[in-house]
Parts: sequence; structure tokens; C-alpha cells
Amino acid sequence: MELLKQEGADLLVMGNTESKCFPEALLPYTTRTPVNGGGILLNFLVNYGWEWNLSHMCLDGKPFSSDISRVDMVIRWGGMRRLSGFLPIQSVYADFYVIDHYWPDFSEQDLPDALAWYEKQDITLGG
Repeated sequence: MELLKQEGADLLVMGNTESKCFPEALLPYTTRTPVNGGGILLNFLVNYGWEWNLSHMCLDGKPFSSDISRVDMVIRWGGMRRLSGFLPIQSVYADFYVIDHYWPDFSEQDLPDALAWYEKQDITLGG
């Protein structure tokens, strides 16, 4: 969170907030929240699954994830190289950056490494 406070972002945390696994510290960010004036759109999906998303509709009948625009990059922990139902429509053209270790071992250098990798990608959006 300190990095976001330095850089500025519009943060949205989405997931099953009723689960005991959902971190209480993230509850204030379950609606899009500008951090340090806002900026880049940043979405954290915590304790999220496509089945949960479709079973929890907003008042207008849309899934919660309808607030999330097209995803440019997915950072996947644990060496996995699959989508696993993660925002299937929004991530259709996303680039995948794979980190071999799991989230609890996420280091301060992992995010800058992922962003540097993404800057070198050829963004074609399927073309």
C-alpha cells in the first residue's frame, strides 16, 4: 500500500469479502478508491473466482467485475500458466507475467520487474 501511496492509483479490491480469508485491511478498497490523487487503474482480486463473481450481481444485474476495464497484464504467482477463470472477458488480450514463488513471498522488486518486462512486449490486441 505504501508504494501505491507514493505513485497514485485508483484501486479496486474485488472478491468474497464474507470469507474469513479476505483481509480486513482491504475492505475499505472494495469500491474504486483513489490513492494519493488517483492515476493508474489497479485491480486486486482477492479470494475471487469466476463462479463467485457471477453469483454476486450488482443491483443493475451486472457481475461485480463489470467495473473492471480491459486488463493489460496479469501477474500470476506460483508458476501457474493458466487463466483459471480470471476475468475471462477483460483479460482476453492480456500478457501473462509468471512469478515462480507464491504471493506471501512477493518482494518489492517483483512489481518493478513485471512492469519492465511488460514495457518490452509487442502489444497487438490480437492483430
